Amino acid sequence: MAHPETLALIARIREEFPAFRIIPKAESRLNRAIHWALFAITLGGQRSYLTAYSTVLGDTLYTWAGWEQMTGEEQVILLRHEWVHLRQRRRYTTLGMAWLYLVPLFPLGLAYGRARIEWEAYAETLRATHELKGRAAARDPALKRQIVGRFTGPAYGWMWPFPRQVGRWYDQVLEELDGADAN
Repeated sequence: MAHPETLALIARIREEFPAFRIIPKAESRLNRAIHWALFAITLGGQRSYLTAYSTVLGDTLYTWAGWEQMTGEEQVILLRHEWVHLRQRRRYTTLGMAWLYLVPLFPLGLAYGRARIEWEAYAETLRATHELKGRAAARDPALKRQIVGRFTGPAYGWMWPFPRQVGRWYDQVLEELDGADAN
């Protein structure tokens, strides 16, 4: 049974994207193929694509294995992140989004396009965390390590291998949130 706050957000997303649907990633042949391709390309570094990451392709959110066990707050935070990707796809088109995600500058190691796309989505993750779980949760060093690690590690193909820069971006987003709280 889905959480009421999750259902409410799904309804809002469907107002903007009527074809939006949620499917378990493991049930998707395409996602299983992507999993093995990422596993090979990253030399085994990305081994949890099916089990620890959700992915939007088209109007479909493919959820990871733990989606059903997440709290309503956690699901809403994840949905808000993925909603950003839905809007990006509309803004850039499907082909443009794929190109930005996969090409500039290099597919692995320095993927500026992918990093820009994910910076926008992870900023929403931080906003949602701050709103739903509080300032302390958004400032949790473990969350910062997790997000910085996603940018600099194999999960996204080492898309931006500059941990200090990603850390400064993270801190800047939090400063903006704190500034908004002060107003």
